[in-house]
Amino acid sequence: MNAPAKFDAYEVGYDIPAIPGMDEKDIQTPCLIVDLDAFERNVRKMGDWCKAHGVRHRVHGKMHKSVDVAKAQIELGGAVGVCCQKVSEAEAFVRGGVTDAMVSNQVRDPAKIDRLARLPKLGGRAICCADDVANIADLSAAAVKHGTQIEVLVEIDCGAGRCGVTTTPAVVEIAKAIDAAPGLKFAGIQAYQGAMQHLDSYDERKAKVDIAIAMVKDAVDALKAEGLECDIVGGGGTGSYYFEGDSGVYNELQCGSYAFMDADYGRILDKDGKRIDEGEWENALFILTSVMSHAKADKAICDAGLKAQSVDSGLPVIFGRTDVKYVKCSDEHGVIADPEGVLKVNDKLRLVPGHCDPTCNVHDWYVGVRGGKVETLWPVTARGKAY
Repeated sequence: MNAPAKFDAYEVGYDIPAIPGMDEKDIQTPCLIVDLDAFERNVRKMGDWCKAHGVRHRVHGKMHKSVDVAKAQIELGGAVGVCCQKVSEAEAFVRGGVTDAMVSNQVRDPAKIDRLARLPKLGGRAICCADDVANIADLSAAAVKHGTQIEVLVEIDCGAGRCGVTTTPAVVEIAKAIDAAPGLKFAGIQAYQGAMQHLDSYDERKAKVDIAIAMVKDAVDALKAEGLECDIVGGGGTGSYYFEGDSGVYNELQCGSYAFMDADYGRILDKDGKRIDEGEWENALFILTSVMSHAKADKAICDAGLKAQSVDSGLPVIFGRTDVKYVKCSDEHGVIADPEGVLKVNDKLRLVPGHCDPTCNVHDWYVGVRGGKVETLWPVTARGKAY
């Protein structure tokens, strides 16, 4: 990176928020910071859980879109690779050295299918999902054209109401078509129940997942009867991984947000009725923001507005503070209720984003901090890779 030898906040062309060795108080805001100690504890904890329960972990790259974060999850947590939602994301990860990058989504556009078929030439696996027999011929033709192999999972809609088939006969029909198609390999089943991940109640989440597990087991058994084995039976998320991981049906989990956590996930409850960000996972990702105005006695204005975050799942929460509250935002400003007037201009605050995935996608860098000092910068490698 083109960082100056010595930080100068006024240097023309300065395009990164921090440099290693800098104090946290000198980081330019608004920007994303990662508490490296908390992040590493989260990653190791999930890795240990998966190892103890005999399942693989394929981390969700769409959450952080960073090669460096994914590599840390592989090295520290034993992850086998990443899930991506778009071919462009997969290309970015493969080029960055994370070669086992699965597109856990449908690929239908001819140009995108062609790029998918070329992933092995970049050194990666080509893996995607299908929920329509008509897709199989196009995938096959692209793989044959490039002399590569595309591994294909049949996607089951097990409650999310998005992509995927809903019956076992449909799963078997598509799987047999994949198995018979030149250049393709039947790789298994994709079954992610995304709609229940953020249900507050542990019991409500379990009830939804139990339905999904039953659907997947029925499909796996039917495929086995046809002589088709599933290398991957994938799904599971931060709000449900223990259900799928203990099911005896799933063999690969796809958790993402556990590594960073956000305010929306943090409020869901574990089996003991405790918030998962109070015992299960730690907040490791923050929007660092600065107070830029306190012209009103009872409110402070910070520099983290809509352009620094996504508020689709709610407003951010000010980390470690109960005396002030983030209450409103516009494009460039955040309004903080400060009834006692405790904040001052240029004070810095850590915000826990409402939803980490789309928040990460609007930033260029993660600033890794440890003990109040900047240790590293990680680029958001696949930022904007939405095609």
